[in-house]
Parts: sequence; C-alpha cells; structure tokens
Amino acid sequence: MTEWEKMLAGIPCDDRARQLEQRRLIAKKLFREYNRTTEEDMPKRKEIMQKLFRSVGENVFIEPDFICEFGNNIKIGNDVFINFGCIIFDCGEVTIGDNTMFGPRAGIYTTNHALDAEERVKNICISKPIHIGKRVWLGADVKIIQGVTIGDDTVVGAGSVVTRSIPSGVVAVGNPCKVIRKITEKDKLIK
Repeated sequence: MTEWEKMLAGIPCDDRARQLEQRRLIAKKLFREYNRTTEEDMPKRKEIMQKLFRSVGENVFIEPDFICEFGNNIKIGNDVFINFGCIIFDCGEVTIGDNTMFGPRAGIYTTNHALDAEERVKNICISKPIHIGKRVWLGADVKIIQGVTIGDDTVVGAGSVVTRSIPSGVVAVGNPCKVIRKITEKDKLIK
C-alpha cells in the first residue's frame, strides 16, 4: 500500500513521503495560479478549479488567497462561496455541499500529526474526512478538525473550533464548538 493509499484510507502514513510531496507541488502551482487571477478571469478560474479539485459544481466563487494541500480530495457542490484566506488541508476527503458559504480565514484540517513524539518525528500523520452539508454558513475564522460532519442548514459562529460533528439546522459556536439552539421560523429576516 502506498503512502497516498494509506492517507486516504485513514491509516497512519509518512506525511513527508516523496509521492505526497510531488502531489503537493502540483496543487501549489494550481492554487497559486488561481490566486493570481481576478474577477475578470472567471473562465480561467473555472478551468483551474476543474484541474485542482476532485469535483467542482457550477457558480463556485473562491476569493484569493486560497490554499489547499492536494486539492484532488476536495469535492465542492453548486453555488458555493469561499471568502478570503481559506485553508483546506485535504489529506482526507473534504465535501462541501451546495449553497454553502465560508467566512474569511476558514480552516478545514483533515489530518493530524501523531501524538507520540517518536512517531511525530518520523512524520507520521493520520487523516479523517470532513463533510460540510448543504446551505451551511461558516463564520469568519472557523476551524474544522478531522472527522467532523456539519449537517445541512447549520450556522457555525465566527471564531469557533469544531472538534465534533454538528447536526442539521442549528446555530453552534465556541471553542470547542457547541450547539446553542435550533434555527426556527423566528430567525427569518423577511416575514
């Protein structure tokens, strides 16, 4: 089993393996090229996203400076907005549902270094997927840690650190992030 296969399977792997480094270089070239584009270059942006991501829907807008680790472990739905300064470490699969919005400086982290110092020195890491549902809003500076699922229609408040899965249709905030209430009809701004 290659280190890439181990990584995707959630098995401890050598994070600095040559084949992983080569894949990172490809992603870096693509996201740097994307970050040099402007709003006038939408066809070019779409072309780069199609090369970079495993899949990308229609009407996806990503502000610069966007950074990812591999890119090809990221699946983005339709009508997604990702604000300035987003970082996605996609050693594991990252799924972003339709009509989802990220505030500035959102961070998605599917991997973690070994806790044991001897393993950590040997670059051992383990990855777990992150799934973000449809119509989710992540506020500014939200950080999501490996293995988390965020349900549809949920809002995660600014500055939150999401270490556990969050159900659908709620407002969740804090560090660690916790559900504070359900979203109800009373939350509608237009009646």
